[in-house]
Amino acid sequence: MSTRYVAFALGIALIAGIVVLGMNEPGTSPLATDSTLAGTIEIDGSSTVFPITQAVAEEFRKLHPDVQVPVGVSGTGGGFKRFVVGETHISNASRPIKPIEIDLAAEHEIEFIELSIGFDGLSVIANPSNDFLTCLTTDELLAIWKPGSDLNRWSEVRGGLPDSSFRLYGPDTDSGTFDYFTEAIVQQEDASRSDYSASADDNVLIRGVAGDKNALGYFGFAFYSSSPDKLKLIAVDSGSGCIYPSVQTINDGTYAPLSRPMFIYVNVAALERVEVVEFLNFYLDNATALIQEVGYVPLPETLYDEGRAILNASMEAAG
Repeated sequence: MSTRYVAFALGIALIAGIVVLGMNEPGTSPLATDSTLAGTIEIDGSSTVFPITQAVAEEFRKLHPDVQVPVGVSGTGGGFKRFVVGETHISNASRPIKPIEIDLAAEHEIEFIELSIGFDGLSVIANPSNDFLTCLTTDELLAIWKPGSDLNRWSEVRGGLPDSSFRLYGPDTDSGTFDYFTEAIVQQEDASRSDYSASADDNVLIRGVAGDKNALGYFGFAFYSSSPDKLKLIAVDSGSGCIYPSVQTINDGTYAPLSRPMFIYVNVAALERVEVVEFLNFYLDNATALIQEVGYVPLPETLYDEGRAILNASMEAAG
């Protein structure tokens, strides 16, 4: 059986605006009022996408309390390790699936579809007590984070900054955020200095940066948005001036190069289960409202329509 890889690839710079809609009323999809649904939908993967899928799961279970939807946070890479061998039905991802992961899925006869669900802007963060740093260039971020870098004082990063030390915090190597940051900043995926405090859990990184006056780190925009009083957002200059991540700059692509799409991957075999199909329809129907609620940037509604078309086509093919 060959792997079906349906790419719902989206260019951030081409997105012209956001269609802002409230959460759909129950009844949007045929089974939305069917409280007799039961079963377990296994989900794992990206900690960045976790808040979105968790919010969807919580709202879905209000309609279908007998459907269990545990959502793991083992990181994008950790989630794919489980997904490609058939352990999970849905995998949250903050990067596209890699060729080696596609090959592993094929070896285990796992067919899948990819659905884009929204946008994130990787955010560079310092401790609020830092009163001298407002912006870093991509060259400065490269100098700090590249493999073999031994920079550990601000004065080594840029003349005029204090001669005080800093400590680094960031995602671990199983994280799609790590993959994206290293590719965007270091220009080589997975290439990074290793002497930093790493975690697959963004909440651990938040606590680390919030509790360390010498901290500098990076993680998803929604995690900054959830604790703006505990963190300081640092602008990024990629050659066009210092730009802060925001709903507008992430959506229009001006927050470059750290704007990125987010995905869920679905095992096609799971589409034989009515509770999984209903959950996915509910996800797409309510993504706009829930993604904004947790601090990310939704897609235009027409692109969620494309996601529904991909889902329906896959159901028919699997039927």
